[in-house]
Amino acid sequence: MTAQRQTGLRVLLAGATGLVGGHCLTRLLADQDIGQVAVFARRTLERMHPKLTVHVVNFDHLGDHADAINADVTLCCLGTTQRAAGSPEAFAKVDHIYVAELARLAAARGVSRFVLVSAVGADPGSPVFYNRIKGRAETAASELPFKAVHILRPSLLLGARLEPRPVEDWSKPFAPFWSLFLWGPFSRYRPIAAETVAIRMVELAKSDQEGVHIHYFHD
Repeated sequence: MTAQRQTGLRVLLAGATGLVGGHCLTRLLADQDIGQVAVFARRTLERMHPKLTVHVVNFDHLGDHADAINADVTLCCLGTTQRAAGSPEAFAKVDHIYVAELARLAAARGVSRFVLVSAVGADPGSPVFYNRIKGRAETAASELPFKAVHILRPSLLLGARLEPRPVEDWSKPFAPFWSLFLWGPFSRYRPIAAETVAIRMVELAKSDQEGVHIHYFHD
């Protein structure tokens, strides 16, 4: 093991099997500033790397794995859809409860930075259920005593997913066309490549900026 891997930034990543999380994992493993990468996942990963440790966890009992949190920064890419989850309640459990519990445990274990991929329109007071759940997760993380919380709010994510998302799949071919009309305050609704979001998350993981920050497409 190199000196860099002994002394580099320690990162905990949750959601590594998802679209953004997969790109985050690739970037983290290739980054010379990152010394250790711990992954919380529901199943084992095929990928192997000298600085990668995978913890197979039951997110319903995340507290049982608190001792495995030994990081400087947490990257949270947890997320699903109501269709995949099976019900609004199951969706809320993944996108709000799991995120909030991960953030709580990370703060309690002394993690200094929390980087969360959320969604454009997230608002705990929104009449739209999806946006309301995303907003509640953001609030939960933002209220904890981290040195920094970075929240990324992308619109439609572009990239190849393992599981089908019919609405997204239908709209992706039209993304270049309607992006032409999204300027000024509407630019935040432009589709964005998942890899671009992941690159920004890794950049923010290494940032010394303090406080709570929300990042949109134009950032």
